[in-house]
Amino acid sequence: MKKNPVKQQLQAGKPQVGTWLSFGNIFATRLMARTGFPWLTVDMEHSPISWMEAGTLFGVIADAGCVPICRVPNGDHTHIKRALDAGAMGIVAPMVDTVEQAKSIIAATKYPPIGNRSVGGGMHALNFSASAGDYYRHANDEILVVLQTESPTGVENAEEIYSLPGCDAIFVGPNDLRAQMRTPDGTDPTPEAHEEMMQRVLAAGKKTGTPVGLHVQTPAQVQQRIAEGWQFIALASEMKMMVNDASRMLSELDMEPATKDLARY
Repeated sequence: MKKNPVKQQLQAGKPQVGTWLSFGNIFATRLMARTGFPWLTVDMEHSPISWMEAGTLFGVIADAGCVPICRVPNGDHTHIKRALDAGAMGIVAPMVDTVEQAKSIIAATKYPPIGNRSVGGGMHALNFSASAGDYYRHANDEILVVLQTESPTGVENAEEIYSLPGCDAIFVGPNDLRAQMRTPDGTDPTPEAHEEMMQRVLAAGKKTGTPVGLHVQTPAQVQQRIAEGWQFIALASEMKMMVNDASRMLSELDMEPATKDLARY
């Protein structure tokens, strides 16, 4: 059975830079899987991607030698089971605020006696080039479990969550963390307060020996965050890359875009 190289590299302390997939398009995904990113995350939390589409995307990513990861809609047992049985080699679970939530998510990714993942399916083994029997024996060691810290509550519980066996990495969505830090009247935190909160996540990861990562938008930000000690880093998304490059070309031609709405992507 194939090893999960992204999990191995993170355990060795080496940064792993991938990107997010939002389109759910097979052609775009096949191309992205061959660009050189070690992992690609299919975003099922914020994109209208079906389970059938996701299973196909996991397959074409794995066939290209890249690691398919699924950001599940939420961290419940059913979503995690379906993502892994469809062939994801890891999951990203959003909005993990408490130790109890984290334990439940980790248990859903592991077969007994470690966890409570149900035995069944066949697509999962294909992406690891394994028989079903080998997959059942070794999946607990190879599935990558990434928990998201996206709120002040999650930061307060960070050390206890990050210390849990089976928590392979932590991921911060800076936009969600900023939103969760708003005051009751809707005022956003200052950039300094927001950055201080993210640095608390980084410090907790270093203290517990758990790789932590975050979403950034530029290569310069990737380099900055790696220098600080972040490891599991998402660079933009295929949607962001397409829109940015199209906008850049239009700008070079002194053409005004038809709409400014795309700037938010």
